[in-house]
Parts: sequence; structure tokens; C-alpha cells
Amino acid sequence: MSTPLEPQLNREFVTGLLEALLTTPSPSGYCMDIMKYIGTETAKLGYSLEITPKGNGIITIPGEKNDKVIGISAHLDTLGGMVRSIKSNGMIRLTPIGGYAMHTVEGEYCLIHTRDGRKYEGTVLSTKASVHVYPDARDWKREEANMEIRIDELVKSKEDVEKLGIAVGDFISWDPRTRIMPNGWVKSRHLDDKASVAALFGLMEWFKREGKSPSNTLKIILSTYEEVGHGSSSIPSDISEFIAIDMGAIGDDLSATEHDVSICAKDSTGPYDYQMTSKLIELAKREKLPHAIDIYPYYGSDASAALRGGNDIRAALIGPGVHASHGMERTHLDAIVNTAALLLAYVLDK
Repeated sequence: MSTPLEPQLNREFVTGLLEALLTTPSPSGYCMDIMKYIGTETAKLGYSLEITPKGNGIITIPGEKNDKVIGISAHLDTLGGMVRSIKSNGMIRLTPIGGYAMHTVEGEYCLIHTRDGRKYEGTVLSTKASVHVYPDARDWKREEANMEIRIDELVKSKEDVEKLGIAVGDFISWDPRTRIMPNGWVKSRHLDDKASVAALFGLMEWFKREGKSPSNTLKIILSTYEEVGHGSSSIPSDISEFIAIDMGAIGDDLSATEHDVSICAKDSTGPYDYQMTSKLIELAKREKLPHAIDIYPYYGSDASAALRGGNDIRAALIGPGVHASHGMERTHLDAIVNTAALLLAYVLDK
């Protein structure tokens, strides 16, 4: 659907950046490589990236006025795993990073990242992986204790694995299996929340290309621990309004689709700010952006973390609709670009 702002956003730029983000491993706590990439892309747009002690990134865009500072967040960290132990038969037991159902990673290819920089491929399997061997393979519960990683190296013992340099505490990332299709569909792991990061960069590219400024100063926060609950728990003290950009959940009695901007009125941490949420709804209507207002009962965001961290802020949550969250996710480029368009309308509004 054509809107006043959406056609001005550079879809090709957003698409290219999204693909690069999705194919760069970044499980929570292992975001060094993706932050280097973000630093390069930020510099190309003429902005600077400040790295906080925790590893979050902050990009400041000066505004026309100094009435207030608006914080906007999206998270670069994703679901993943860590080596919990090495078994005597050379298999690896994993512990999850982030909240996902174990069956969503069964059969998935992965990378094990050693502390000295080596990478090894593997596959996540049930400990009873073959129906030709185990009569209860189909019913075997997919839980942490019953899952393991088969390494694609010649290993038959714990000692063989240790000789590769693999150790307890090494990070594990999932193969994203990214597909960006000509018809606009995007299917990949980790659209939560790299789709939103791409939308934010679409916003910044627009400001750079048009030579314009937001009404008020923006501080864009790219967090690296959202999936484990404390991504933006501490934010700059001059922020008074805070918008988390994160994926919109789809399913059950929720209204959003993969083409919509999802506006969350309430999640598991409670209702978001009435005035901010109402303004976002009004702007979505004004800009004729496909959108839905929803409630997420099993969801928390960077805005939730910021509020729980004691920050005295008003907060809201929006994002592109994403199907099968924390699994094999899918969205549409329309939802990503329209999320950027709604955010742009908000920060330009006088």
C-alpha cells in the first residue's frame, strides 16, 4: 500500500543490510563481530557508534529541538547455545541461550565458536536420533538433557573433542537459513530482532540522504543481551521517551500479519504508555500503514528491561509482524519498511 513516507525509504538498502545481519552469528553475549559490522555501516552513514561497557551500541542523531531525548532500541543478539559438557562418545551437550523450545532446533546445523577463534560445524540431534534404532525415538521428549550436537570432525571421545580446542563455555550459533525472496517474503532464523535493526538503519539512511533532522534528539540503542532479559536495563539518563522496536508476535487471538506493523498495547510486564501508544496508532492511521494493535501475554522487550531497570521513562513497543517467533521465522519486507515509516512519522512529528 502506498503511503506518504514508505516510498521514500530505501528498500534495497534495508534488504542488503538485513541479509548481512542475519548471516552474522550473534547469540546473546557473542556480539563482537556484528558490532564491528554495525560500526562500519554506521560510519558510512556519517554517524558515530558509542560502545557501552556492557557491549550495547548507541548512535546519537541530533534533533531540531532540545525539549526531550527519544530513545529507540532494537536488539542484535539472538537465540543460541553454549557447550555445557563434552560427552565420553564425542558428542556435545548444549545449554540454551534465550527462551526457545528444543524441538525448534532439532536437525539444525550450527557453528561452535571456540575461545581462540576456531569454528566447527555440527548438527543438533535427539539422543535417540534414529527410528531404525530406538523404538521410542518419535516419543522421546525434546528437552535439554535429551539433545546433543554431532560435530563434523573425526571424534570418538571427549579427548578427541578437547584436542580441537572445544571447551565448556564455547558459544553455539544456529544456521539462519536466510531466504529473501523476489516477492518480498523473508524467512530466516533471528528476524527477532534483526528485522527491526534493518528498519532502524533504513530510518538513519533516510535522514542522511534527505539531509534532515528529527524533531528531537534521538539515541538509538542496539542491545546485545535482550534475549536473556537485560538488554536495555540501563539507558542514558536524558532519555524520557523510549520506543522498543521488536518483532510482532502472530497467532492465537492476535491480529497482526506478516505485512503489518504491530503496535503492542501490553505484554507480560504490563501496559505500555497510553499517550505514546495512542500517538503511534494515530500516526499509523494517518500514514495509511497496515497495522494491528495486539497484546502479547508471553513477551518482554527492551522497553520492559528499561522500566524494570528503574529508568523514569514513558515507553512503547512496535515492530514488524513475524510468524513462528523463536522458530523458523518469516516476515515480509513491507512490514519492515512500514515499521521504519511509522517510526519516521513519530520522530518527525512536531
